[in-house]
Amino acid sequence: MSAAPNFAYDAYGHLAKIGLIYMHSSVVMENEMWAMAAPGVSVHTARIHLPKVTAQGIGAMMESPQLEEAARLISGAPIDVLCFGGTSASFLHGTKWDKALIAKMVDWAPGVPVTTASTASLAALAEVGSGKVALATPYVDEVHERAIRFLEENGHAVVKSSNLRISEDHALAEVPLDRIFELVRSVDHPDATAFFVSCTNFRSVAVIAALEEALGRPVVSAVQASFWHSLVLAGVKGAQPGYGRLMEGRLAASGRSVDGDPQLSGHTTP
Repeated sequence: MSAAPNFAYDAYGHLAKIGLIYMHSSVVMENEMWAMAAPGVSVHTARIHLPKVTAQGIGAMMESPQLEEAARLISGAPIDVLCFGGTSASFLHGTKWDKALIAKMVDWAPGVPVTTASTASLAALAEVGSGKVALATPYVDEVHERAIRFLEENGHAVVKSSNLRISEDHALAEVPLDRIFELVRSVDHPDATAFFVSCTNFRSVAVIAALEEALGRPVVSAVQASFWHSLVLAGVKGAQPGYGRLMEGRLAASGRSVDGDPQLSGHTTP
């Protein structure tokens, strides 16, 4: 009798398939979600056009028929949860705007649990027991001020904040990690119970653990929160260790093990 064949790991989402609606010019969120994902969790993206990272450009994107088309197309795949991956786009006009977007996504993707980067961020801040927060963003002033308003109307007074005033999407993704680390440290304040890093095309997850060690309090980023909330809605534990306190309750039981995939029984990755 011949031995069973040894199959290579293929990253198939047997635990959860996350559907993501994301900006056409952005490159950070997908790879950060994949970095945080334990075997068995996969990410599948539909893209929409973002003219510019300003209130006017974001508004034009959200009013485009591409948004509905993207939601309907990605929900045609066998996804377990759908996330709108734009933080500023979902908080642009406040909490009612974000809730209205959720309602539209529910209509466009019937039967699929949905979230947005903003909804996920509020859920994540609640999960880590946050009250007052310190805020770091790469946004232009107008969008940064709307981020503050969104947080404060949801019970999170912003005690200190800083922003990089970047208006081009490609430039957001090019900010180096050491500058991001220092930006977050620069908003440290004794009254802050947590730190929030907004923008899904702004690198964050690689520095979260180091920031939490340096600052002694939880650090939540929009990408980290979106991935965490997607796992919550899908009802799975599918996160890798090393990405902050928020993920502690969603860590996969066996790290890189792919046990549970009926086609890769017993196979593990390094």
